[in-house]
Amino acid sequence: MPPPALQERPVPSQLREARRQLLNRGSLPADLIQPELARSWLRSWESGLQPCGRLPGAPHASGAQLARALELQRELVEHALPVMDFVFEQTRGTDSMVILAGTDGMLLHAAGDLQFVNRAERVALRPGASWHEQYRGTNAIGTALTDDCAVVVHADEHYLERNSFLTCAAAPIHDPMGSLLGALDLSGDHRCYHRHTLGLVRSAARMIEHRLFDTRHDLRRWGGLRLRFHAQPEGLGTVTEGLLAVREDGLLAGANRTALDLLGLGWHDLAQTRLDSVLLEPLTQLLDWCQRSSHIPRMVHLRSGQAVWMRVEAGHVAYAPPRKPVAPPPAAEAADALAALDIGDAVLHAAIARARKVMGKPIALLLQGESGVGKELFAQALHSSGPRHAQPFVAVNCAALPENLIEAELFGYLGGAFTGARREGAPGRIREAHGGTLFLDEIGDMPLSLQARLLRVLQDRQVLPLGGGKPVAVDFALVCATHRNLPAEMLAGRFREDLYYRLNGLTLQLPALHQRLDLDQLLARELQQLVPERRVTISPDLLAVFHTYRWPGNMRQLANALRTACALLDSHEAVIGWGHLPDDLVLALQAPAALAVKRRGDFADVVAPDLRTSSRLTVARTVSACEGNLSEAARSLGISRNTLYRRLRD
Repeated sequence: MPPPALQERPVPSQLREARRQLLNRGSLPADLIQPELARSWLRSWESGLQPCGRLPGAPHASGAQLARALELQRELVEHALPVMDFVFEQTRGTDSMVILAGTDGMLLHAAGDLQFVNRAERVALRPGASWHEQYRGTNAIGTALTDDCAVVVHADEHYLERNSFLTCAAAPIHDPMGSLLGALDLSGDHRCYHRHTLGLVRSAARMIEHRLFDTRHDLRRWGGLRLRFHAQPEGLGTVTEGLLAVREDGLLAGANRTALDLLGLGWHDLAQTRLDSVLLEPLTQLLDWCQRSSHIPRMVHLRSGQAVWMRVEAGHVAYAPPRKPVAPPPAAEAADALAALDIGDAVLHAAIARARKVMGKPIALLLQGESGVGKELFAQALHSSGPRHAQPFVAVNCAALPENLIEAELFGYLGGAFTGARREGAPGRIREAHGGTLFLDEIGDMPLSLQARLLRVLQDRQVLPLGGGKPVAVDFALVCATHRNLPAEMLAGRFREDLYYRLNGLTLQLPALHQRLDLDQLLARELQQLVPERRVTISPDLLAVFHTYRWPGNMRQLANALRTACALLDSHEAVIGWGHLPDDLVLALQAPAALAVKRRGDFADVVAPDLRTSSRLTVARTVSACEGNLSEAARSLGISRNTLYRRLRD
């Protein structure tokens, strides 16, 4: 269905009159511009943006922040880049550029004609800048993300007059479960406007979604069925085909928009819809076709009565369909980013289950765990799985920012508020998180002087930028993380008690890597992500040593080691051995006995002043003697593994 927004371009005189009435009355007449454009202009007005004059501070990522954003959205970027190259080749020499933006409106990558790119940089149309509607007003990227539909914004239709030299078309990009990942945009000089530009962008976004679907449901890893269907057999295998992923129990697990339109479904229907409710042919029939000849197209019949051609492909796990209908699982159990982290460890499973119960409620989360265990990854998954997933996820590392900059970074500032401040000012990370999630990493390292300001923001839900001005209301979900013992920090006077109890709505302890029982699944997942084109494993002798190693750098150390090992593999190799590891890790893995002796020595001469301390030292000595093997340590102590986990957390 063609996008409703801005199909018939308003004439310049109508736009001028609409802008005049907005400035004078704060409202827009219904008969001057389309409702979609009017709604976007009003949202921009309500965000405090003025169509003319200076632009208030809009966020722009540093090089490190952009690199982190690219890493967090690596899957989207990797699949989008080849498509962007294709679009650029089709539009080369037309004074235009192709842009990829994340779900928060940050521009991640761009390619275009040099002359136009230079002009675009004057209005910050470049990677690192945020083009969310609340900062740049009505524009194709921000409005497509806000309305979740393809849109053209041409010339004076831009809310900010400084952007009126542009003509832009953007389309949102979704993953196979419907989560909004970002947007693809084609921007150019407004004199080069072409009616077919939006169609090109929508087709390119569909190509990216097609690639995401095939990767998420790669038959080498996906255990269910993958269905491809089209009204004509020649359409199978093209970008115009419908795509559907079906779980072993018959529930739908993924789709593209073509399939949803044909089946009359929405994204929200996927996890609760069974195949037999949309297709007349039973699941047993599809399985039989797979076993006989999966490459042959078959005609099937939808419940709507329409006949389509379908190719059925089976994943690597052979299964039989359930004999009795299985009730759809509750919505909280649907596959999402949190479910992707839950791959077999009992402690992590319990933490995820508790996090789900408070998800979407005004309860702050405090994540505790060693450095490198994946606290930010957990927070990102929590955000992506919750009701705010379409809004920004803003992460701030309180330990990485200089003390003299963290206040400006968090709370923002007005232009000229201090020496070196940008003339246009900056909104601050807290305001950037409005509507979404604010993640404060290493909160225990926040300077004491700023803890009072943060407490005030959390109590009043308003932020006052440096240099004065009016307080700005903010609404965000709060997740904090630290490796420090905050109660001990309070006793030492380094952390405010009132702030601690404001942050500590629910504390979750994430296990260290050597405490987790899902190492094999972790290794398989990491290797699949690093080398998706072939199945890579770890030699049995090396795997055995991995299970006994302490992994002081936790997941960060493991990921780096595997990344290096995969890079050192020759094209014909599929098994990682000792020769593929970094030298320092080889030395550490080959000297476990010495490490164990050293750890035992750390506690050998300690005299416990009381029974509780004595108990803790006994647990510590036993875990050290067992070289981090918690199952063996629990057996030696005569307690259950869960009891040992509780003792370690204490």
